[in-house]
Amino acid sequence: MSVHALAKSTSHEFSKTPVAAFTLVAGHGVEDDCHSGVHVQHRSRLHIQPPPPNLRQVHLIPKEVLDEFGVAPGQIGENVTTVGVDLLALGAGAKLRFVPADADNSEVPADGTTPTVVVQGLRNPCPQIDKFQSGLREKFIVRDGEGRIATRKSGVMGTVEVGGPVEVGMKIVVESSDNFQALACV
Repeated sequence: MSVHALAKSTSHEFSKTPVAAFTLVAGHGVEDDCHSGVHVQHRSRLHIQPPPPNLRQVHLIPKEVLDEFGVAPGQIGENVTTVGVDLLALGAGAKLRFVPADADNSEVPADGTTPTVVVQGLRNPCPQIDKFQSGLREKFIVRDGEGRIATRKSGVMGTVEVGGPVEVGMKIVVESSDNFQALACV
C-alpha cells in the first residue's frame, strides 16, 4: 500500500500537474493547490452561503481504477494516486498515514507527526469528466439492475488532520474507524 503518484494545480484546471512531492497543510489540504482551504473551494459549490467546510481538501484514487479506464495519474484532478489500497471499501473517518517506504508498521508514530488524511466520503463524478473524455463519467458510476446508481469509483475525498511532506513511493498505513460508516458523496 503506497503512493504511486502525486499531483496539484494552483488554478482550477480539470487535470492536475504530476509532482514528486508536496506538503499537506492541516485543516487546509495540499499546499499551493486550488482546492486547499478551510471552506469548500470547488467552483460548483462556491455560491453556497455561508460557505460549507471543505471536506474535499485532498482527492485520492486507486491506480487500479485509473488503469481500468486508461487514465493517467492527475488527469481527472486527483492529488494522490494509491497502489494496493482499497479506498472505496474504507469507511468515513478512516485515516491514511503517510510514512517512509522503508518504515515498519510498528514504527508509525502515534504522536501526531505523521502526515494524515481522514477519509470523508466519495467523489461524485462530475460532468467535467466527460469534457475531458466523452463517456468517461459513466464508467466511474456503478449501476444496479434497475439503472440506479449503486456506487461510484472516482475515488475518495479527505481532510488533512496532520500536515507534513508526502512523496511518491511513501507507504500508506490505513487505520480504520472504530464505527464503520459507509462512504457517501461529499
